[in-house]
Amino acid sequence: MSTRQRQVFWQGFRDCSPFIVIVIPFSLLFGVVARDAGLDVFQVVAMSAMVIAGASQFTALSLLADQAPVFVVLLASLAVNLRMAMYSAALVPHLGAAPMRLRVLMAYVMVDQTYAVASNKFEVEPQMPLAEKIAYYFGSITVVCIPWYLCTFLGAVIGQAIPPALSADFAVPVCFIALFAPMLRSAAHIIGAFVSVLASILFQAVPWNFGVILAAMLAIAVAAQVEFWQRRRAQRKAS
Repeated sequence: MSTRQRQVFWQGFRDCSPFIVIVIPFSLLFGVVARDAGLDVFQVVAMSAMVIAGASQFTALSLLADQAPVFVVLLASLAVNLRMAMYSAALVPHLGAAPMRLRVLMAYVMVDQTYAVASNKFEVEPQMPLAEKIAYYFGSITVVCIPWYLCTFLGAVIGQAIPPALSADFAVPVCFIALFAPMLRSAAHIIGAFVSVLASILFQAVPWNFGVILAAMLAIAVAAQVEFWQRRRAQRKAS
């Protein structure tokens, strides 16, 4: 790794470091909740290591606690994580030329925080060489993933020792708001977000958290339709 690549790596590390405030309590909370759900320490750590996606991990635990069928657990977790496919597609113009082994590793460790930080950096500095973009990406990953693994283990070990009053449930919505609120740049984005919130509230009684999936599908459809109308309107004005 060249001197410049090392500098960019540590820049990515620093840029993503504020999310430690969210990652640490969130991963500790997952370790505690997973132990309460009946998983042993090895299962808790293995789940975090294989999935690396807090939202889908909590979704799976909630459904397992409700004794939902396995296919429902898998489907719901997959639906929650489908955003990762969109993240990957958005990063293809910047990282798509990387070697296959690196692309596989980057896809494996991708999380919301690293995507948000890296994509913003690449959009602001599109002229960055591929090697520097890769270094920056892995720098942003390191500061999130390593604490996620360690604190999940600590949460699983100390388990019941954490008082309920110190619960960090707030970490999830706060993290997502901080990540994606600045990305709501168009009417389609804003309307889609509003529909998803409203539909989630209306569908909260749907069993096994399927209301979240329905809300997401409805929001995507509405946002796509709004964008379609906007494009047609722009074409009419142009003609």
